[in-house]
Amino acid sequence: MAFNVNAARAQRLEALGRAWEFEIDGETFSLPTELPRRVTRQLQALDDNDIDGLLQLLLGNAQYDRFAEKDLTIQDVNAILEAYGQETGLTVGEG
Repeated sequence: MAFNVNAARAQRLEALGRAWEFEIDGETFSLPTELPRRVTRQLQALDDNDIDGLLQLLLGNAQYDRFAEKDLTIQDVNAILEAYGQETGLTVGEG
């Protein structure tokens, strides 16, 4: 029997949902629980220290614009990315 990629993906999405959410100052933001290959290629093209580029790719332009208005520290961003990685199994960048 062949491995069914669609069934495996459906199981992962059922377990995790399509998005991982976090809240800042009463506003909710969401990151994808799975990254399309095209996004990972774009992530690879970023400089290792380009946290804003990383966040813009993951959040999308509209969410990133709202996110960028927040007065966050790099420790806040690191905490978000660490929690994201722990809950989804994705590790993206370093803060």
